[in-house]
Amino acid sequence: MTWADEEKITPGVRTMLEVNMGWQPSERLLVVTDVPRPEDWAGMPLPALTEMLERAVLARQVAEVARRMRPEGAVDFVVYPATEGHGAEPPADLAARLRQADVVIALTTYSLSHTDAREAATHAGVRLASMPSFLAEMFYPDGPMAVDYRQVAAEAEAIARQLTDAREAWVRSPAGTDIRFSLVGRAGMADTGLYLQRGEWGNLPAGEAYIAPVEGTAEGVLVVQAGWHPGLTEEMRLVFRAGQVVEVLGGGRVGEELRQFLRPGDDGPLYAARRNLAELGVGTNPNARRPDNVLEAEKIRGTVHIAVGDNAHMGGRVAADFHEDFVVPQAELWLDGKRVLPVL
Repeated sequence: MTWADEEKITPGVRTMLEVNMGWQPSERLLVVTDVPRPEDWAGMPLPALTEMLERAVLARQVAEVARRMRPEGAVDFVVYPATEGHGAEPPADLAARLRQADVVIALTTYSLSHTDAREAATHAGVRLASMPSFLAEMFYPDGPMAVDYRQVAAEAEAIARQLTDAREAWVRSPAGTDIRFSLVGRAGMADTGLYLQRGEWGNLPAGEAYIAPVEGTAEGVLVVQAGWHPGLTEEMRLVFRAGQVVEVLGGGRVGEELRQFLRPGDDGPLYAARRNLAELGVGTNPNARRPDNVLEAEKIRGTVHIAVGDNAHMGGRVAADFHEDFVVPQAELWLDGKRVLPVL
């Protein structure tokens, strides 16, 4: 097990708190992280368990750097048992702690982005950085945190405007992705990495424009290439009809786990919500490179990502206990018949 080199990450942590979050001396900072549950110790693969523990220690190091920056400031560090996955609600006491802070760094394994707890906190005015699956190397001088976030924001905002103006999107790739869906009435949003005003939130590292497609409209296939999702060693295909995943083909162990979780053919509301095509996103971070870490991969400049599950926390109508992104490299994105990516 390897702990982060604190000297190497400190400049990046300081920049995150000062530039990305605009942390002021009078503000209460809360750093939160999740740790394995008893069943995780028994059932989680050892590499994933090790990575979760390393991330929890990294979160503590971030809190310690913050305390050294402001010895007289209010810095809290909270650990809670991991949820079952991205988008699942955290414990009620953690949700309450989030609402009491001014600035939150959620350096977790499982994302809090698409949860009522996050939404309640940001509605209360909390500025929050959601950092699921974050790795220490992202703080390094050549990592995806070390970018000009004003430039990243400008590009993301420009693409978000194009998404807002579009009525239909078409995504395809050389690997076989070919899917269309409606964007009518939906607003594009930009994850800029600059969370300086009350209630602003997003990912770190940041750099994407995104939108919730209209439910029930997605038709086609999404191909997830080997190496472009955690643990994925062979190609996986998600087939969509009427806005829902109707088949998960291939994918080895990852594909089998996803089939069991989504249960195509089961009309129960829990599984129907999980199978919803939830998001279209476009990466704008020039330093994002790593394909097998979703947090970083979906920010890679010029890639497209498509998510399934919850979209109620981003302007859609489906609430689910799950939100999972799948990144499409070398993608073509067409909006209303005009090619937006790759840029000519």
